[in-house]
Amino acid sequence: MPLVIITDCDHGTIAPEEAVLRAAGVEYRLYQAKSEDDVIALAQDADAIILQYAPITGRVLDGLPRCRAAVRYGVGVDTIDLAAATERGVVVANVPDYCMEEVSDHALAMGLALWRGVVLYDRAIRGGTWNATMKTPMSRLRGKVAGVIGLGRIGACFAQKIAGVGMSVIGYDPYLAALPQGVRKVSLQELLKEADMISLHLPLSAGTKHLINEAAFRLMKPTALLVNTARGGLVDTEALCRALKDGRIGGAALDTLEREPIPADSPLLSYPNVILAPHAGWYSDQSVMDLKRKTAEAAVAVLRGQRPYSPVNPDVYEGSKLRGKEPLLKG
Repeated sequence: MPLVIITDCDHGTIAPEEAVLRAAGVEYRLYQAKSEDDVIALAQDADAIILQYAPITGRVLDGLPRCRAAVRYGVGVDTIDLAAATERGVVVANVPDYCMEEVSDHALAMGLALWRGVVLYDRAIRGGTWNATMKTPMSRLRGKVAGVIGLGRIGACFAQKIAGVGMSVIGYDPYLAALPQGVRKVSLQELLKEADMISLHLPLSAGTKHLINEAAFRLMKPTALLVNTARGGLVDTEALCRALKDGRIGGAALDTLEREPIPADSPLLSYPNVILAPHAGWYSDQSVMDLKRKTAEAAVAVLRGQRPYSPVNPDVYEGSKLRGKEPLLKG
């Protein structure tokens, strides 16, 4: 019976995964591995692994000689060495579409709350202040420009929603020849200069780390708002704090941070024009069930000798790279 190891999971239950794996005739075990050594020790007999935060490096994969697939709960795969996995014939898969609605809703909610000063007003009232005009400037939303960086599934969904509240939408995505209908394609520099609200919807990689840095903040309007529901590392936190301190941007709404949980001494906690959330954009009852079911289905697909619906390293299928070519499951 093939063995799937869930290296780590903090969801509270693995009932959806269990249902899929049991139906397929797969043995499974759940651990809470935190380090490379943990993963190697606990998953060395795995035919496939499902992971949340565990580091999957070349060293780990060398210690898991039977492993054919590494499937991550979620969209980002920055904890997995994709080149090492491809070199060793291991399929890497994710679940890119499980929370499109949730994250785009969250970005919209955080952006609008920041624009209208909803959190600022709430804090003031709780502190004993009743003042309708305390937020300045307060501009009408309709006709302003929303800049979307990254127009994949979630970014495209957000662009559609923000256009629905009256903003015109511009977008930057170097990997797309054409952007979704209604989104005007611009360069990154043009977007930073023109946008009144900038929303980030792209993965974290060596090429995107600190994409929003000191130079980017200097291009933005002093009233521009930054919304990040993607990855904390996309934004240089120190540069953001300097921009906020100097009044070079209008505010920020951050669901993801470079350090999570946020340190108690973070300057971000002191700015009234910053809204923070605990990396919750992905969350709904429905998205959790979709995530867990689809993750298990991807692992089973590889064990059946099939291609999962979202391989992150499709090059692994070229030539004879795949580790273990004979299916371990019928299906």
